[in-house]
Amino acid sequence: MTQITKDTIIGDILDAEKDCSKFFLEIGMHCLGCPSARGETVEQACEVHGVDCDELVEKINDFLASK
Repeated sequence: MTQITKDTIIGDILDAEKDCSKFFLEIGMHCLGCPSARGETVEQACEVHGVDCDELVEKINDFLASK
């Protein structure tokens, strides 16, 4: 996976790069293994957890680019 967007499904991100889980844990998303969490988009997770979606997407993309 080279780049994500706010519409990327969290499960797809974690399947491609498990080390991205730390970014979701940092925003308080601790149930990464549950089916509903894995089926959410990044934007949906950010809405639920009160996090700036663009900022999270940028962090994850910077991380992926550094690999």
